Amino acid sequence: MKPDSPAGGLKISESADSVTFSVHVQPRASKNEVCGILGDALKLRLTSPPVEGEANRLCIEFLAKLLRVSKSSVTIIAGERSRHKTLRITGVAAREIAALIR
Repeated sequence: MKPDSPAGGLKISESADSVTFSVHVQPRASKNEVCGILGDALKLRLTSPPVEGEANRLCIEFLAKLLRVSKSSVTIIAGERSRHKTLRITGVAAREIAALIR
């Protein structure tokens, strides 16, 4: 993890082939968007409801599209039934996650 990360308060752990960070998901929003930072997590607004994993699927699809990686590269490693989730994305660097905020 880089303490002087350009992502502000977002904590991003970077390994050789992946990054791990937290997201806060707001379901049933009017549109899909990255809203900035909430605490130490990236805040996402998603249009899908939090029913039967719909918000999780959309979260994965939305971030995969933004980062131009396959959906299989995005994994929810914690918080599958919570608004606060920890994600691991392979094939990207921490600077690419930080660029989502700008």
